[in-house]
Amino acid sequence: MTELPDLSRLTHAEKDALIRALWAQVQALTARMTELEARLGAPSKTPDNSSLPPSKGKKPNRPEKGKRRGPRPGSLGRMGGGRPLAATPDEIVSAKPVRCLHCQAALGEADQVLQGRYDKIDLPQVAPVVTRVERYAGRCRCCGGTTLAPVPEGLEPGTPFSIGIVALAMYLRFVHAISYQRLSRLLLELFGLAISEGALDAAFRRGKLHFDADVAAILVRLRRARVICSDETSVRIDGRTCWNWAEPAKVPSMRSIGGRQVEGFHNSEVVIHVVRNSRGAGVVAEVLDGHRPALWVSDLYSAQQGHAEDWQICLAHQLRDCTYAIEAGDAVFAPRMKALLLRAVVLARRSRHLAESTRREYRRRLECALDAVMALAPTHSDGRRLRRRYGKVRSHLFTFLDHPEVPADNNGSERELRPTATYRKVTGGFRSKWGAELFAGVRSVIGTAARRGMDAYQAIQQTLRGQTATYPGW
Repeated sequence: MTELPDLSRLTHAEKDALIRALWAQVQALTARMTELEARLGAPSKTPDNSSLPPSKGKKPNRPEKGKRRGPRPGSLGRMGGGRPLAATPDEIVSAKPVRCLHCQAALGEADQVLQGRYDKIDLPQVAPVVTRVERYAGRCRCCGGTTLAPVPEGLEPGTPFSIGIVALAMYLRFVHAISYQRLSRLLLELFGLAISEGALDAAFRRGKLHFDADVAAILVRLRRARVICSDETSVRIDGRTCWNWAEPAKVPSMRSIGGRQVEGFHNSEVVIHVVRNSRGAGVVAEVLDGHRPALWVSDLYSAQQGHAEDWQICLAHQLRDCTYAIEAGDAVFAPRMKALLLRAVVLARRSRHLAESTRREYRRRLECALDAVMALAPTHSDGRRLRRRYGKVRSHLFTFLDHPEVPADNNGSERELRPTATYRKVTGGFRSKWGAELFAGVRSVIGTAARRGMDAYQAIQQTLRGQTATYPGW
């Protein structure tokens, strides 16, 4: 209704109907206004009280620092004294005075005393090393056949760029989020290597086959994992929103004792990244391919539930939710629940070193404390919301005390996804599906290799050389 009708022409029944319609509209608008006013009074979502990433939080200005008096104090855990000297310097320069600065008398070796020793560090000029290969073919005078000379490994015909160059380009691209244009310029200006964006693209496509093979090997191990953590974040592919799933997992390793294969002496960890169009539970089912792990660690997102025999809820997420409820005004339930969860987090740091009987006793105490918290009757909407939540999932809050190999939070998955968020913000996403798949493969290899003490550049280089089997424990 945009205009008020002529009331003089309406019957009593029509007026009554109009009044009822207007009354219903007033009630709906009043409820909506009350809801919006409550939102205005609610605290804003921040990385400290929600799952908002740190990059989206507002950074407060630091207070002005007063002028320091005296020398700067040493950093925590650092003895001071400057950078340690190199064990094997490439060159030693000894500076000795020849004459006295004051009277010009000659100074001999016996007059010299070492006054100080320090290092000066520089980088050599880096330039490409070009190897010209001249390959000959010999023609046999007896049979007329042609024999092509073999070439050393690594000097085969094809792309002029070595594995070392491709590994460096991949490292800069996928670890430091450098775009094609900037990467081409960087290689030219720092190393004197002219390589076009198209050549970089072609090199990455060739390297993708090696990473696909490694990802397949990681998947085989993931599909017999006992403990899996999982989380997801958005990525952009060709202007569309997709999802990067990260799943660090603990896989029981096999050892031979007396000719018999025994499982479970220690856990070797693997990481898998997959990029899919969906955020649904079907992605997890596809990755696991029928495998059902014993334990799953995730947040409360529904697609992350029901994939394992038992489940540990991420307590870090719950602490942030309780913080938000406290800031929103709940003074009954959320403060007590947050204190209980903090006790559980402290216990989680020690649980691996506790005896089984001790862990059982701690769980009994936490359950008793949880009973007391759940008996509270909060009046605030956020407190009631949290109470309903924990009434449904309370059996999964302290799973880590029954299984000491299980973490109490999902921070490992979030750390794995942080480079994805950085890459998305710096580059804007991917222009092709194969580029996103290559990124996921590189991050899978890097994450798995890091758990074996290998840095990112080494992992990329070894994968391109087909040396994945040299990772310890594979």
